[in-house]
Amino acid sequence: MYKRMTLALIPLMLLGCGGVDSAPNKHPLTNVDTLIIEPSSQTISVELPGRTKAFKEAEVRPQVDGIVIKRLFKEGAFVEEGQSLYQIDPAIYQANVLMAKSKLEAAQATVYAAKTKLNRTKKLVARGAVSEQTLDDNLASYKVAFASLHVAEASLHQATIDLEYTKVNAPISGIISQSYISEGALVTSGQSQMLAKIQQLNPINVDLSRSSSEVLRLKRAYQRGELIMNSTPTVMLSTDTGDNATEYQAQVKFTEVNVDANTDSVTLRAEFPNDDRQLLPGMYVHTRLNIGQDPHAILIPQKSVSRNSKGEATVMLVKNNGIAEQRVIKTAEAFGKQWRVVSGLQANDEIIISNLQRVRTGDKVNVVKPSSKEIKAPINRSAAHVIQQSAEDA
Repeated sequence: MYKRMTLALIPLMLLGCGGVDSAPNKHPLTNVDTLIIEPSSQTISVELPGRTKAFKEAEVRPQVDGIVIKRLFKEGAFVEEGQSLYQIDPAIYQANVLMAKSKLEAAQATVYAAKTKLNRTKKLVARGAVSEQTLDDNLASYKVAFASLHVAEASLHQATIDLEYTKVNAPISGIISQSYISEGALVTSGQSQMLAKIQQLNPINVDLSRSSSEVLRLKRAYQRGELIMNSTPTVMLSTDTGDNATEYQAQVKFTEVNVDANTDSVTLRAEFPNDDRQLLPGMYVHTRLNIGQDPHAILIPQKSVSRNSKGEATVMLVKNNGIAEQRVIKTAEAFGKQWRVVSGLQANDEIIISNLQRVRTGDKVNVVKPSSKEIKAPINRSAAHVIQQSAEDA
């Protein structure tokens, strides 16, 4: 009997226990800060690696053979165009000039004699004293003598040039390197070793590399009106010396029309002033290239961007009913701590910028602080410091 009573009471006990939690618990709303998208005009720049290159570069080489008897410059100093750098022993070339002058004088005398004989023959032919054949022979002799005179003049000119070449002069103005030969060395006009190298450092060129895919993306952005191209793209350059970085500004001079098959990149060249000669050839420098103006740029904090399982960049939006919704976006460059969004967002969209780890699609959230200030003034727009990033890399 007791067993029957116990079994009868079990449903009542279970019913009583269930009655305590019969009212469902309400899940508390997650408090989030949000950002309202307000597009604004932004100067778009990209950071590119650069390598400095001398504006002009000339190898000093001998143009005649001989012994170097004197070096006339200080290694590492500035030399002017036309300044004498080396003196090659001129003795042989001075003798060649004297010999050429003598040959020229002999040729002039031969021409004088041939011309006199020709004039005399003409008078005799007129009187019938000599034949026409004699006149023709004398005329030919005069022309041969005159041609020999031209050869002698050319020989003297060549000998004079060779004598001048014994003074090896600077072909351009610039900083000269160390001397690669010493006094007493034998040099020849066709030797492979240079005597020295001169580099003009003011101004100085900087070669920039841009991937061909980025160049193509930019062209399409210009065509669609997403970016407004600058008539003269400017480049900012900074050197990292460990203390204070020095900045230089210049303009792009040309863009290579071919793509480098080894690096799949296009070379751009900028020309920078270098009055203080702080930039030296071969230096690695950081540059910021102004690629245009985005009249409707959308910038969002980097902390608001996540990745989905496909590796796509995503943000969480707040819809009108307070429900969170994930959206895939595409980013381009980074402005400091913000991304520029090229697709996926539009004006007045509200994105979540805090407590993202606690929010899932479909959750109802409590917006604590809607704002648009972080987007309005992210950086100095006149000289944006931007990191190069592909459209797929958020």
